[in-house]
Amino acid sequence: MLSPLNINKRSIGVNFTEQGAAEILLWAPLVKKACIRLLDSNRMLALKKQDFGYWHLQTTQLQPGELYSFVLDEKQELPDPASLAQPGGVHGPSQAINLNDFQWTDQQWKNPSLAEYILYEVHIGAFSERGTFRGVEKKIQHLKSLGVNAIEIMPVAQFPGERNWGYDGVYPFAVQHSYGGAKDLQHLVNVCHNEGIAVVLDVVYNHFGPEGNYVQQYAPYFTDKYKTPWGNAVNFDDAGCDGVRHYFIENALMWFRDFHIDALRLDAVHAIKDFSPVHILREIRDYTDDLIRQRQRSHYLMVELDLNDTRYIDSKDRDGYGMDAQWIDEFHHALRVTAGEEGAGYYSDFEGISHLAKAYRDAYVYDGIYSPHRQKKFGVKAAGQPGHQFVAFSQNHDHIGNRMLGERTSVLTSFEMQKLLAGAVLVSPYLPLLFMGEEYGETNPFLYFVSHSDPELVENVRKGRKAEFAAFHLAGEAPDPQADETFNQSKLQWDLPEKGHHKVLFAYYQALIGLRKKLPALHILDRRLLEVSCNEANKTLQLHRWQGDQHVLCLLNFSNEQQTISVTTGQRWKKVFDSADPQWNGPAASADLLTNIAVVPLQPESIVIYTSDYV
Repeated sequence: MLSPLNINKRSIGVNFTEQGAAEILLWAPLVKKACIRLLDSNRMLALKKQDFGYWHLQTTQLQPGELYSFVLDEKQELPDPASLAQPGGVHGPSQAINLNDFQWTDQQWKNPSLAEYILYEVHIGAFSERGTFRGVEKKIQHLKSLGVNAIEIMPVAQFPGERNWGYDGVYPFAVQHSYGGAKDLQHLVNVCHNEGIAVVLDVVYNHFGPEGNYVQQYAPYFTDKYKTPWGNAVNFDDAGCDGVRHYFIENALMWFRDFHIDALRLDAVHAIKDFSPVHILREIRDYTDDLIRQRQRSHYLMVELDLNDTRYIDSKDRDGYGMDAQWIDEFHHALRVTAGEEGAGYYSDFEGISHLAKAYRDAYVYDGIYSPHRQKKFGVKAAGQPGHQFVAFSQNHDHIGNRMLGERTSVLTSFEMQKLLAGAVLVSPYLPLLFMGEEYGETNPFLYFVSHSDPELVENVRKGRKAEFAAFHLAGEAPDPQADETFNQSKLQWDLPEKGHHKVLFAYYQALIGLRKKLPALHILDRRLLEVSCNEANKTLQLHRWQGDQHVLCLLNFSNEQQTISVTTGQRWKKVFDSADPQWNGPAASADLLTNIAVVPLQPESIVIYTSDYV
């Protein structure tokens, strides 16, 4: 019988006992003989066959830091599918690592409630000049002063070469060597915790990358029952799927337990095909809950989801998969179209400010209504889901990097619109996410980049990018994803935050985040205590949120002309924030006080925030 997972320690791959012996467990049901080759000592050791395709050996001949590979049927010599380190890249031997010898000092750390998260998305390679975990550590004080309390790291599973977004990873357990490897990731998490910052890790369970992907030589990791954008689906419900499920559950537990990661963001879970009685996401939830109970540390599971299906975020007692939160692209799409984005490609379904108002109110824009882009009714209503189950943003790696030229908001819109977009996200009843550099108006693009070694694969990537941009009817040539310069152009410019309007914008974000934290009506994410209305002709929107006696009124003008907006209320309102104020390089400030029936002039592309006199 297949033994149950041990949530207290990693069982697959190479691990070390307290006595220093290497415990080796390989799942390879497709082979008749399995050996481990120890490269440093040039020894070959046979593994002993177990039930259900597992092979096992305990030995003192393999020590931490040494290189090894598996030899299958005396023919193929391959890296470990559960490798923790690939210092020679995706085609090279694996390296034995003892995850338990890191000296943690974060014992006092307490993961904030998810509703308190203010997320900041980071690509390790492009964030700092060094392009490493240590490079991120150098900027922790910048993040603290900004006011974010959770960094979300794009995938770090070992990928080909040194330049990649991370979604081409082929060793889910191995931390990218060029970033600093496992020990440096542990060190970064430890530093973040001691500075009061949670760490979210983006993981990919819906596919393996195309280069260095050797898992199919070992076991039935894929099934041809379903197709995905990457080919055959990962096998979560076909013959031999138990070992695959075991593999990914072990991976999630490892990040939480051995790296002290606070939350996982699971990439594109709509591409996970699983019709098992217990969906793989639900099973990951169950094991995570067991770990939380044993370790008395909270961990969250967030998903990228393109289905508008609350089953993923419904609790287990409502027969859901129990994911804690999801990204909502539809808020982003409605916001960007309102701000002037052309309605092409995936923006074609969005009508602008009326859909933005719906996104504030309903989370999903398409919640059972007809979608012209899909040519069918789409989605379900999310009325019962709390605000902290949705992550909102005005930009992220996808929607910048999937533009042909990788332009950020800072070069696509005016300075006033940049401020308005930030305000629109930070007054929403959802978890806000910023993309690195957004807070000071980074002007470098964030382009799509890779460093594959297979020329045919590189050419296929180029062709695929061109086909993708055809959907947006874009002319011209995209930067070469394989070129060094494409990656180098995508790095942040850390001299900008102290210059001119960049410095003003950073202070603006600081003030806006500080206001969100200060006002209960903003930071308590109760979607029931919200009213929203819009004027499509004038492109203005009123968002009214409240908590107890405190009310907050947010007035947004997305047009490039001054507009007036009528506020009918028996309350007195005092202004607490104004993006058009001259202190933010704006044209003119709005009225400080509103009483009874007020007609408020709003500057072009601006947001003004008022509170009731109770604060």
